[in-house]
Amino acid sequence: MAHKGPDAPVVGGINSGSTVKLKDLVPAATNNVNTTFIVLDKAARAPPPPHGRADAREETCLALVADETAAAHFLLWGAERDAFEPGDIVRLTGGIFSYHRSNSLVLRAGRRGRAEKVGEFTMLFVETPNMSEVKWVRDPGDPRRMVQEAVVSPHSQVFKPLQ
Repeated sequence: MAHKGPDAPVVGGINSGSTVKLKDLVPAATNNVNTTFIVLDKAARAPPPPHGRADAREETCLALVADETAAAHFLLWGAERDAFEPGDIVRLTGGIFSYHRSNSLVLRAGRRGRAEKVGEFTMLFVETPNMSEVKWVRDPGDPRRMVQEAVVSPHSQVFKPLQ
């Protein structure tokens, strides 16, 4: 998941071929999200989890990302924290949109996905709706699917909009 320039080849990761817009994200535990977005903001680094856990070696950082349809929270792990800055356009291949610690819904590369920088500053985007601020429930007709139940907040509760 190292940062690569726009001309660098993509090695590894999963590529199912089709891309998804952020407004079409649905929580799932599979590496099937292929999308492109712009990084709007980054929060402070979160300290590593307590020792004794398998993932204790990695610090994380939350970022606000968006495309022309919606926004979401993107979790940066390890080297990704320093690889991406606000204004970077990022292509995510084989990513995951799922619940993370403290029950927060985030987009992330995961172990099998790949995030790479493909440009800077030139992308249309919207900051609302924020797909990480949607409450999801199991579909009563098909418990394998998730459906939107309610919007928790029209904008990010982590990255407050400028007034």
